[in-house]
Amino acid sequence: MSVQTDTGRNTASVWYASDLRRYLRGLGGLVTFLAIWWIGAVMTQPSYLVPTPIESAWAFLELFTSSTEIVVPIVDMGLVLPTGVAHLTETLFHYVPGLFVGAVCGIGLGLTMGWSGRLDDWLRPLIRVLRPIPPLAWIVFAIVWFGIHHTGAAFIVFVGAFWINFYGAYGGVEGVSSDLTDAASTLGVDRDLSMLKLVALPSAAPQILTGFRTSIGRCWMIVVGAELFGAPGVGYEIINASNNLAMDTSVAYMVLISLAFLCMDVGFRRFERRILAWR
Repeated sequence: MSVQTDTGRNTASVWYASDLRRYLRGLGGLVTFLAIWWIGAVMTQPSYLVPTPIESAWAFLELFTSSTEIVVPIVDMGLVLPTGVAHLTETLFHYVPGLFVGAVCGIGLGLTMGWSGRLDDWLRPLIRVLRPIPPLAWIVFAIVWFGIHHTGAAFIVFVGAFWINFYGAYGGVEGVSSDLTDAASTLGVDRDLSMLKLVALPSAAPQILTGFRTSIGRCWMIVVGAELFGAPGVGYEIINASNNLAMDTSVAYMVLISLAFLCMDVGFRRFERRILAWR
């Protein structure tokens, strides 16, 4: 018993030491980056072109010590929040609808086309024509159709989310093993809808979830670009601050964007592990 206990303790110690070394290396990389940033900021003239890490940190804190009123879409209600949270919330007003509607439409069409060869033959040429067009190329149509507001930015996010999730679902269904469908047929699953629901969808689920997770990050970058034409949100505040030469504020909003994405990514990773716990 003592030998087994000692072995377990030694293994745990090795894992702890390995994790500690990884964290220390990560901390060292971060410290090195901040040192290079600080040296570059000190050597740059005029000084406002590259703010120092300390100046950017103070600007980040100011985002939460001041308040800003925003208007909630649809209900047209005013809401007072800390400035950073307020502008991040404005971004979410068009990011979340665009992401989820685009994901639902993209996954739905991808599943249908991947399963139906006839529909695939009809739509594949059109898909190949439209797919190479970048989402931000639709900005001019978003402005004309919806105006410079949340709906226009949501449309841009929708386009980005649609294609990423479409190909995730399409590739997932196309990759379903024929052995699975043959086994299901022998067990009495003979209808296309039942086969899609009971066989194809569970088999394609990992790739569909990977596509959605990818769209979370890609669309987060797209939404910032979509806001540069004037839609309210963090992206607009970045360009607005730079126009006023408040580069430290621009960096603060960039950090806020990064932290928000990290929270979303970690949250979806945990959700994905629970959904795919059966694997």
